[in-house]
Amino acid sequence: MRTPADNAQLALLLEVAGTPKPGNVDRHREYDDLRFEHFLAGSVGAGDGLRAAEADAAIGSAFEECVEGMSHQRGGNTQFGCLLNLVPLVQAAASNRLSPTGVQAVCRETTVADACDFYRAFEHVPVAVDDPPADLDLPDVRRGADAAMEIRERGLTLWEVMELSAPHDGNAREWVEGFPRSFAAAEEVLADEGTATERAARAFLRLLVEEPDTLVATQHGPDVAREVQERAAAVGDDLDRAAALAEEFVDAEINPGTTADLTAAALFVALERGWQV
Repeated sequence: MRTPADNAQLALLLEVAGTPKPGNVDRHREYDDLRFEHFLAGSVGAGDGLRAAEADAAIGSAFEECVEGMSHQRGGNTQFGCLLNLVPLVQAAASNRLSPTGVQAVCRETTVADACDFYRAFEHVPVAVDDPPADLDLPDVRRGADAAMEIRERGLTLWEVMELSAPHDGNAREWVEGFPRSFAAAEEVLADEGTATERAARAFLRLLVEEPDTLVATQHGPDVAREVQERAAAVGDDLDRAAALAEEFVDAEINPGTTADLTAAALFVALERGWQV
C-alpha cells in the first residue's frame, strides 16, 4: 500500500508523463536545457523531503529538503511549485486531514522558521520570479537565506508570506484558500476515463482554461497569459488538438508552470482518494 509520500512522488511522475501539456515538458516534448529525464530525477530526489512531511516535520524544513533533493539533476528547477503544493497536502493526508479545511489548517500552523526555510529553498535552484510588485510588502525571495533576519524581525510566518503573495501567485492562492482548484480537479480526474497520462493531460488543460497561468504572466506578461487561456479553451479536452498547441507553445517558450503545479496537487489528491493507476 502506498503512503502519502509515495503518492506524492507518483503524482510528480504522472504530471510530467501527462501528454500533451501545451508548453510544458512531457513524454514527447522537451526544451534543450530541460528534459523529461530531469523531471524523473527530480521526482526521485524529492522523496526524502516528502517522507519528512509525512512524518510531521516542519513544513518549511520538509519543503527545503524536497527542493534540495530535487536539485540533483542537470535541468535546474523542475518541480519547485509542485513541491510547495504537495508538502502541506502530504502532511494533511498523513494526519487524516486531507480536505480543504484540513490542509488550510496545516498551512495556518506554519511558523517564522518555516518562512525562513522557504526563502532558503530559493538558493538551491533558479526560480522564475519577477521584481516584487510595488504593493507586495515582503522581502524579495531572490535574497534567499539573506532575508531571514528581516523575516524574523517582522515575525512573518509562511502562512503570512503566502497570504501577502496570493494576489500575484496562483500557488499562494491555493495555500490560503484551502487548495480549492486542486480538490475540484481531483474529482474530475476520478470521474474521467482513459489512461492515467490522458487524465493528467486533460486535468492540466481544464486548469489552464480556468485562470491565466501566473508563471506565463511573470515571464511573458498578462496579455499573453490571457491569450494562452483562451487558446486552451478553444482546444477543450481534445488531446489531438492540444498536441498541435503544445508544439506552438514549446516553440514560443510559453511554459504554464503554475498550472502544472496545480495538476500535480490534483493528481495527488485523486490518488489519496482511491484512484487506481
